[in-house]
Order: sequence, then structure tokens, then C-alpha cells
Amino acid sequence: MSASIYDVIRKPIITEKSTVLGEQSKYVFEVAKDAEKAVVQKAIEKIFTVKVKAVNILNNKGKQKRFKGVIGRRSNVKKAIVTLEKDYSIDLAGGIK
Repeated sequence: MSASIYDVIRKPIITEKSTVLGEQSKYVFEVAKDAEKAVVQKAIEKIFTVKVKAVNILNNKGKQKRFKGVIGRRSNVKKAIVTLEKDYSIDLAGGIK
């Protein structure tokens, strides 16, 4: 995989569950469908200048949904849960209070 580090990490996922994980130094990101753990680790370390302890990857299959009577399908999503070393953190809110 020879993509840019910004192509690997698509966006942070900010939900109630990911906010609770943030208290344990775990952060959730949507990543490229062909991303591997080592590539995600290097990308997070370069973008946020932190030390990554572990990376866990999940593949979420898109659900079948109905919209105005028409059956459609949500897209598949690949997520990475990134655990940081003890003294590191990532500010995903960007200073928003």
C-alpha cells in the first residue's frame, strides 16, 4: 500500500462509545478499506505525533435500510481502535469547549 498517510486515516469517529474509550487512551478512526495495522499505526504516529501501543481493526458490514419505501444498503466501513502509550493523548475536539 503506497497511499499517503492522509488517505489511510479517513476521519475520527466521535460517538458516545468512542468518547468513553477516549478516557482509556483509545481513539476510534475510520480507515481505508485496504489499511493494515502497521500502516494505521505509522499514520497515527506521524499525523498526531504520539506513540501508539496497539491497533485493533474492525470491519463493519453495511446494513440494509429502507428509505421512502426503497430498499438500499449502507456502505461497509473499516474502523481502527488505536490505543496510545501512557502519557499521550489526542485532542479530537480541536479546543472546542
